[in-house]
Amino acid sequence: MFYKGTLNNYCANCGKVQNPATDVSEPGQFILDKHHPLSYRYPTSCCSVAEIMSVLFFHSMRYRPEDPRNFNNDRFILSKGHAAPALYSMWVETGLLKESELLSLCQVDSALEGHPSPKQQIIDVATGSLGQGLGVACGMAYTGKYFDKASYRVFCLLGDGEMSEGAVWEAMSFASYYQLDNLVAIMDINRLGQSDPAPLQHHVEKYQKRCEAFGWHAIIVDGHSVEELCKALSQPRHQPTAIIAKTIKGKGIPAAEDKLGWHAKPLPKDMAEMVMKDLQSRIVNSSKHLYPPAPIEDSPPVSLRNIRMPSAPSYKAGEKIATRKAYGMALAKLGRYNERVVVLDGDTNNLTYSEIFKNEHPNRFVECYVAQQNMVGVAMGCAARERNVVFASTLASFFTRAYDQLRAAAISESNINLCGSHCGLSTGEEGPSLMGLEDMAMFRALPTATIFYPCDGVSTEKAVELAASTKGVCYIRTSRQDSAIVYNSNEDFHVGQAKVVYQNKDDQVTVVAAGVTLHEALAAAEHLKKGTVVIDPFTIKPLDIKTIIDHTRATRGRILTVEDHYYEGGLGEAVCSAMVNESGISLHRLAVSHIPRSGKPHELLKIYGIDRDSIAQAIRKMLSSSTNAK
Repeated sequence: MFYKGTLNNYCANCGKVQNPATDVSEPGQFILDKHHPLSYRYPTSCCSVAEIMSVLFFHSMRYRPEDPRNFNNDRFILSKGHAAPALYSMWVETGLLKESELLSLCQVDSALEGHPSPKQQIIDVATGSLGQGLGVACGMAYTGKYFDKASYRVFCLLGDGEMSEGAVWEAMSFASYYQLDNLVAIMDINRLGQSDPAPLQHHVEKYQKRCEAFGWHAIIVDGHSVEELCKALSQPRHQPTAIIAKTIKGKGIPAAEDKLGWHAKPLPKDMAEMVMKDLQSRIVNSSKHLYPPAPIEDSPPVSLRNIRMPSAPSYKAGEKIATRKAYGMALAKLGRYNERVVVLDGDTNNLTYSEIFKNEHPNRFVECYVAQQNMVGVAMGCAARERNVVFASTLASFFTRAYDQLRAAAISESNINLCGSHCGLSTGEEGPSLMGLEDMAMFRALPTATIFYPCDGVSTEKAVELAASTKGVCYIRTSRQDSAIVYNSNEDFHVGQAKVVYQNKDDQVTVVAAGVTLHEALAAAEHLKKGTVVIDPFTIKPLDIKTIIDHTRATRGRILTVEDHYYEGGLGEAVCSAMVNESGISLHRLAVSHIPRSGKPHELLKIYGIDRDSIAQAIRKMLSSSTNAK
């Protein structure tokens, strides 16, 4: 029935014929009239996968249609997310969705969006940015095989266009290395991309050789043959399997079959009516209803509630420890308390100190190697359906290449925890390519993100504990060098609650600093002896702006922010944004102003003006300016 809702170009609400030449603002977007929008998306892309989807949903996959996220169900990821109408039509056939809901596709009050998103319980993760689905499927399959030790399988449908994405081949390598024989990738080789043919077009044997080179069992089938698809999907599997399905884009639409220029475009009314008539003539009337096979119920029950540390931090005053090492120690400690805490890393576990968790809980550590995009995708898959509490770590600078996956995690409302080590100038001799100086800006732009920036071992352990139970994408920013313990072990921490770590009776300037620069600010305050209140925000997002504003008011509107980050998008801009409507505020900022160089951390902090001397000088200047103004 998805043809009715996706191929005609008349409005289902008022019957008015729409003119694609004048009423479509972008290919594949909305067909509009003056009264209401209705969208008809990607008919030719849906046609090439019709038989594949039918065989998957009503022959091969085992699931309970009334309970799409049952943890015993087989999983399905539509990596070529633009074929969403085909997916929705499968769920109409199961009875979970109503046919009338298809006609609301893409409308503002509809849960059926143009690409899959978890607004519907039939969707685990959002797709649409091509090349991401297989990495997520790998995380689901890894969880099924190694953590759940269950019978459910994972199916991922990809388009040939996204096979040009490097992330796909990162996932192929991961699946082969870990022998994910519960994973099936079905490749819709329909030859045509959006604007041009795919590079390999219909040379399916080349796809087969590439998949085999990556250690997959690869089977070529006619993607429109139900018999061949059923046979291929029924084969016993001892390694990850790729079904290379040769298909025709626009199959069943004679004027559009295997032709460029139809991607994401609606059909003219007369063509749509002709196609509908032909399809209806080939439908055999039958009262028989298709039901999927029931799942094997052997997945263990999992509870991720009340994830807590078994005891308070054990750090003592006067100790020094790098926050990156405190992160690794906190992971291991949390892992002792809950067996569903799992940790991923990208061949940096001796730098991020996730090796401490690895050594203590080797069966719950996943080495993703130098493939950060895939690592984030695998993390999303491991966390799906609330099966695991997932932490993934690498150097802060390396998360930039996985930003596409991070966006998808936010849109998917995925609960994943990420740690970026070696942030800022404290990376020192490694140089600017390994200094995470834009990571806070990157994560602040994600709508679901929480950003922890701990300054010592105690606050790092608390950040790990809080991240484990905080919804959405959590990012913990850690540093390379050792730092003194600031907090007592019984200090209470909360997301969005700042800490006043230094103050006097007659404070005149409020300093907000985090991580490495908090220690520099404390040293500057001690040097000046009086006049300075120092605030540790603990979380950069959400920011405890009330505490910051209250103390800024008490210091006559004078506030200074200091950060080991570029000026753009970091702590300083977060404070600026929060204070934009406040009057009587004099805000000054210290941050890294340009691309740095290699050097000793203390040398770099001084050169780029965020060390204790620079902070003290800035405070004196602010006080001098206000005195002169009087």
